[in-house]
Amino acid sequence: MTAATGVRSLWRHGDFMRLWSAQTLSLAGTQVTQIALPIAAITLLDATPWQLGLLAAAQYLPFLLVGLPAGVWVDRWRRRPVLVTTDLARAAVLAVLPLAYLFGGLHLWMLYPVGFAVGILTVFFDIAHQSYLPSLVDRDHLVDGNGKLEASYQGAQLAGPGAGGVIVQVLTAPVALFADAVSYLFSALLLGRIKAVEPVPEPHPEDAHGLLRGIGVGLRYVLKHPLLRPIALATAIGNLFGIFGIVQAVLTLFAIKGVGLTAGWLGLALGIANAGALLGALANRRIVAALGLGPVIVASVTLPGAAILLLPLAREGFALPVLAVALAIAWFGIAVYNVNQISLRQAVVPTALQGRMNATMRFLIWGTIPLGTALGGFLGGAIGLRSTLLIAGAGAVLSALPVLLSPVRALRAIPERDGDG
Repeated sequence: MTAATGVRSLWRHGDFMRLWSAQTLSLAGTQVTQIALPIAAITLLDATPWQLGLLAAAQYLPFLLVGLPAGVWVDRWRRRPVLVTTDLARAAVLAVLPLAYLFGGLHLWMLYPVGFAVGILTVFFDIAHQSYLPSLVDRDHLVDGNGKLEASYQGAQLAGPGAGGVIVQVLTAPVALFADAVSYLFSALLLGRIKAVEPVPEPHPEDAHGLLRGIGVGLRYVLKHPLLRPIALATAIGNLFGIFGIVQAVLTLFAIKGVGLTAGWLGLALGIANAGALLGALANRRIVAALGLGPVIVASVTLPGAAILLLPLAREGFALPVLAVALAIAWFGIAVYNVNQISLRQAVVPTALQGRMNATMRFLIWGTIPLGTALGGFLGGAIGLRSTLLIAGAGAVLSALPVLLSPVRALRAIPERDGDG
């Protein structure tokens, strides 16, 4: 058995710590890139709101195009080799941009295929990553494991933007992108050192009928499931309007040109904001113990939208505290929501369906992000940045309705796993 049965603390579980360390390192680099890429487009290549929206959309479009078949393939493969291979490939692809800058050939059009290629590789990595944890730790450690991984994610968000802002301002955006490429290499090295022997995946009966049939299994399973369906719908709406969608397309431009923050101050604001997310990930177990799983999911999916509505209050000279506080509240809600909805998914879904379940969820919930970023870019140019943020906040608040009107709200704890098949 590969799971960590009998382990009291995951901090003493060697393989989990390798997975956790690899994620932490990789995410720190990714957070640097998330601020470096749009700033490079704005400051070096004079990108417009529409072009920034397209750049963000290019990175998430792969979730729509290859997300579903990726889930079927990941269910047929061992997950760890997928993680290592995609990390190495992301390092190679991302290194193209700093090399192009070094030789004087960096152009705006180059950012789109690089973002798209990294997005495709990230689809495979993320699906395999979320499907891999249940094979390393037992059921009783899933919430704890996801909490620690989420804390890692939020810790990277806490340090990454600030570091990214400083690196961009002092050493230029291409150097920041090169740092991310290096982080992927070290992540692959750590993942390659995991010792647990991963069993050969058992094929699902429908796999014999081809790829499309396998995709259909995942879609039907999620869309018919009374807990997964509302989670998918709520998250998809939240991603369309919220931090990852409309807000992502306009936030950097709003901060730099709308309220006069420098790259360094923007990085500081984002770093301060993500302290809220780290707090949410670390405090989640106590919050769920006090309030119950369902009520926490409903409240945490509502919170980001309410916080986004505060962003238009920022004004030049008073932008840093407004952005930091509003985004801290938003990320607190996102962190708590992610820990619990991911743990719920991993706990109730049979092992043989984990890959395609995660792929289907990613297709549905991340597939709305390119739509949101494109819409945000259009609205930002058409009606202004502040009005766009107000629309984003209102839509994100309404994303809570699917879970509020579903059996999810009545859950006190994680239910039992569904039967295999």
